[in-house]
This record gives sequence, structure tokens and C-alpha cells, in this order.
Amino acid sequence: MTRTKPGRNDLCHCGSGKKYKKCCEAKESGRNSGRLWMILIAAAVAAGLAAGIASFNSESAGMRVWDPEHGHYHDASGTAVP
Repeated sequence: MTRTKPGRNDLCHCGSGKKYKKCCEAKESGRNSGRLWMILIAAAVAAGLAAGIASFNSESAGMRVWDPEHGHYHDASGTAVP
């Protein structure tokens, strides 16, 4: 049976003479964690960009603007909104 990754108590494959768990295991698991965070952050940025683009492309019928002269809100077309 051939392993690609040594067991925790095997000698490290880098040749340091230390056990794998005391040498390269933390470094290699940290790389995977960093990749996961990078993917999650990229997904959040992409979702934010998509939401921003959608807000510019959507109709402005839902927008309300306060009119201090009349004392109530108006929508984008100028109609009074309750």
C-alpha cells in the first residue's frame, strides 16, 4: 500500500528527521485553509458586485424621496407615496 501523504507519526517527507505532525502537517493544512478563505472572500465580492449591478439595472419605482415642501415621500415619477 503506497501513501501519498505520511501518517502523523511517520517521519516527515521533507527530510528534517522530525515527525510529520511536528514539522509540515501544520504548514500544509494552513495552505488549504487559506485557499478556502480566499474562495469564500471571492464569492462574497462577486455577490456584492452582482447586487450592485442589479440595483443599477432595476427599475427605480421602489425608490422614495422625501419632499420637505409637501411633507411626504414621492416615488421616482413624482407621485406621492404614503
